[in-house]
Amino acid sequence: MSRLNNWENAEPGVKRKMFNPGETIMMMEVHFEEGAEGYMHSHVHEQLSYCLEGQLEFTVNGEKTVISAGETVFIPSNAEHGCRALKKSRLLDAFTPLRLDLLAEKI
Repeated sequence: MSRLNNWENAEPGVKRKMFNPGETIMMMEVHFEEGAEGYMHSHVHEQLSYCLEGQLEFTVNGEKTVISAGETVFIPSNAEHGCRALKKSRLLDAFTPLRLDLLAEKI
């Protein structure tokens, strides 16, 4: 039974919901409590994060960028990145190719 489209805790103060993917692209919604952090990591996938609500500070390869509702940040393949919610926030993340590392545990 697929666990896609269900909320799960990702990290303290962070929860996510992965949507059914296409063949080469996928999306997930991520909610952050104020002050919550997405840990620094990297992956081969390109990522585009769109802020639905709130304000987040992203660090991408050592460079800090703050985005607010209606703004995006692009994260290139293999870039070390993470973020911190400056306010309670919601993101929509898109990845290509598929994040099989995340999907494998859901399907």
